[in-house]
Amino acid sequence: MPKENCKRAIDHITRRRFVAGAAGALALPVFAPASALGADGKTPASDRITVGLIGKGVMGAGHLNRLVGDKGIRVLGVCDVDRLRCEQALQRVKDVYGADHGCTMYNDYRELIARKDIDAVVIVTPDHWHTLQTIDAVKAGKDVYCEKPISITVRQGRELVKAVRRYGRIFQTGTQYRSIPRICRVVEFVRGGGLGKVKQVFTLWTSLGGFIGAGRFKPYAEVMNVARYGKSYVPLNFALPAEPVPEGLDWDLWVGPAPWHSYNRLYHTNPTPGVVPWSFCEDFGSASVTWHHSHSADVIQYALGMEESGPVEFIHPSTGEFPTLTCKYANGTLLHLVDHWGMVKDVYKAVPKTARLAGNFGGVFVGEKGWITSMTTGGDIEGEPAGIFEQMKLKTQHINPSNHHANWFECIRSRQKPSCSEEIGHRGASLGHLTIIAYKLGRSLKWDPIKEEFLNDAAANRLRSRGMRAPWRI
Repeated sequence: MPKENCKRAIDHITRRRFVAGAAGALALPVFAPASALGADGKTPASDRITVGLIGKGVMGAGHLNRLVGDKGIRVLGVCDVDRLRCEQALQRVKDVYGADHGCTMYNDYRELIARKDIDAVVIVTPDHWHTLQTIDAVKAGKDVYCEKPISITVRQGRELVKAVRRYGRIFQTGTQYRSIPRICRVVEFVRGGGLGKVKQVFTLWTSLGGFIGAGRFKPYAEVMNVARYGKSYVPLNFALPAEPVPEGLDWDLWVGPAPWHSYNRLYHTNPTPGVVPWSFCEDFGSASVTWHHSHSADVIQYALGMEESGPVEFIHPSTGEFPTLTCKYANGTLLHLVDHWGMVKDVYKAVPKTARLAGNFGGVFVGEKGWITSMTTGGDIEGEPAGIFEQMKLKTQHINPSNHHANWFECIRSRQKPSCSEEIGHRGASLGHLTIIAYKLGRSLKWDPIKEEFLNDAAANRLRSRGMRAPWRI
């Protein structure tokens, strides 16, 4: 039930399941330092989760800060194909742990996951690496926290799900907005019928223009013509000129399983020019899916009770049925993708013109009994009619912090399923991948969410997967 899932997301257990026998306790050396026993307020070493970090960009740095700041976690390995970033990660660990940090630096993630003393890994690499690194990690016996989207194709996502289950590992997707208690309350309310039947949902889908129109792209304007390509709703491969590979960067390993691209600073540079600089490129990222849509898809599909399913139809605006690309679920609920929130009021006329719609990483739910938002980063949760928040028993509309990592740590200890497990991560990413296919083909599509195939459409079905550059393979 959703209430139970949200409870798992916001509770934090106070102890780890005891796995060592009494004989092990008796065999503890008498000269063990007090800190190892927890006498100084630290978690005993035997009770800590040991973790390795794979990827240290802007997001990776944030994850690392969260990990080293938790007394119940010990970071034993940091990995990045960029030596400078890896050295920065190691220095951060040293700053927190001190001289006896015990952390090792790696260029190749396969060496990190081969360590028997590491329990889990956090994967914060470009999208094209997520599935392969997760599968290799679970095969090596590691639990995994993987940034979204967990895949770059629908087929990859399904292979990830199968591997996580086959090897019995704990997997968490980095769609942390699910773990915000008040967003959970909105989800529970919508899912429980608080709005009556949900007729329409709205969420953002962004074209490339706002991204490739940034200043760092200007030297390449002849190739990346914003006027020509800025309206694209899908990631693109541009013929960017080859540039010298920076010292200390293993570019061949950075490209990995993706089709070969010569190095260009728009994909990767130091200091990092943004959270996901490579995401405009079809071979490395997924544009809107990477930027925000995976977060929105997770929250929306969970509220609709479709978190382990998906739409049955993608309706292209060329049909004239709806102004923007629309996903239709089996129960008739429509998910409209909009360029900006003003379209909800001015184009679809789904909420009053006075409605305050702001933020991202969620959506606007419109039902028989009213409407409500689940966006974050834009201020308070909003909704109507008057009294809707009293019905929800929501004392404040302010968005509170997420504790997504805590949920993962809890589930590593309890071996229970986390709030954004492998199937949920796959379905959220897939919604975006399927949308991209509809945009690329420029037409409507019918989808079977059980078989995960398009109906009578060979061209669309071919786009569910792509090959990997040798010698990489799943």
